[in-house]
Amino acid sequence: MSERADGADRETPAGPVRALLLENVHPEVDVALQQFGEVEIHRLDGTPTREELHRRIADVELLGIRSRTQVDRQLLERAERLRAVGCFCIGTNQVDLEFAAERGVAVFNAPFANTRSVAELTLASVVMLMRGIPQKMQAIRRGRWLKSAAGAHEVRGKKLGSVGYGNIGSQLSVLASGHGMHVYYHDIEPKLAHGNARVVGSLEELLADVDVVTLHVPSNERTRGMIDAAALARMRSGAFLINHARGDLVDIDALVEALRSGHLAGAAVDVFPREPKSSDEGFESPLTEFDNVLLTPHIGGSTIEAQAAIGRDAAFKLARYHFEGATTHAVNFPQVEPGVRAPGSHRLLCLHRNAPGFLSRLNETVSGAGGNVVSQHLQTRGQLGYAVSDIEGRLDQQLLRRVRQLEGTVRARLLAP
Repeated sequence: MSERADGADRETPAGPVRALLLENVHPEVDVALQQFGEVEIHRLDGTPTREELHRRIADVELLGIRSRTQVDRQLLERAERLRAVGCFCIGTNQVDLEFAAERGVAVFNAPFANTRSVAELTLASVVMLMRGIPQKMQAIRRGRWLKSAAGAHEVRGKKLGSVGYGNIGSQLSVLASGHGMHVYYHDIEPKLAHGNARVVGSLEELLADVDVVTLHVPSNERTRGMIDAAALARMRSGAFLINHARGDLVDIDALVEALRSGHLAGAAVDVFPREPKSSDEGFESPLTEFDNVLLTPHIGGSTIEAQAAIGRDAAFKLARYHFEGATTHAVNFPQVEPGVRAPGSHRLLCLHRNAPGFLSRLNETVSGAGGNVVSQHLQTRGQLGYAVSDIEGRLDQQLLRRVRQLEGTVRARLLAP
């Protein structure tokens, strides 16, 4: 039978697990995927068309993507054998996480692997803006020689305000402090300050008190549109805004007005509400009219080092899930860290509906098949539960079939000794 309780009757093919990697993920992914066992790796350059991906997905067990490939309900319904998706990036908006969980497909990402790259670009943008480099660069291309110190400042002694103090914000604070900046931050959760950084009690207070505001928060109901006309008006006259986080955090029209009026001295923007889906599409934004705005094409985490780190991180999670059943850091599954398997034991992995009595029925089924549970881990998340059971004994060959037929089973696998 298939691994899912709902679907196909086909046996899982013998041999290595089949992985499909898209969007030119880093070559180190191949090594990381195979550190626990054999994986048959197939690659497609760039982003395939929907038609091509639909043709190829039927026998894929592990799928590796970046931000452009859409793993939606239609694709997931075609992916009969798909066990897990690795998003080799920070975000997972390109995946229908809820439906993937319903299908028993775990989703992993690499949310921290490119933090250094984003922090470095942000600090570089601070220096560039405060020296007036964007304007001088545009002028010299037009034949103008703006060799003047007017409006150019060192960053030393200036105030940097980080909205959000997670992995990127905290790394940035260390880099900025090293350049002599005074760092302030605001976060909705208590965070331990790094170095001499100081916490600020409210966003409004932060905006009004710093020379540079930089955003490092996720996109959610609380943060979308948080930098609107009112927020921009609270900022110091002559301050700078940097958005290297998410494109929907800033009201672009309000930012345009703040720049046009001269209230802000400049901005650096790496993410946009609407971005081209490929390099073949043109880019349009009202921000292109301003010489004092540093625009980059969503490259905050796009360094060779970051892509290698992302590849190793996400591939490691995929491999551990396939070969050991670990769902640690899965974004749509209950998180279970099962640890080292007892020597000679089978490991039963069972994703199920979170309902009373399921674990008892599961253990009765194992016992009835001649198995003895020597170790068991269970976690729930919303409507789903995930149980990992290490079993010793000579097992009835029908055990997995019986587990899949239990009321409430979503998907089950059995790892042999």
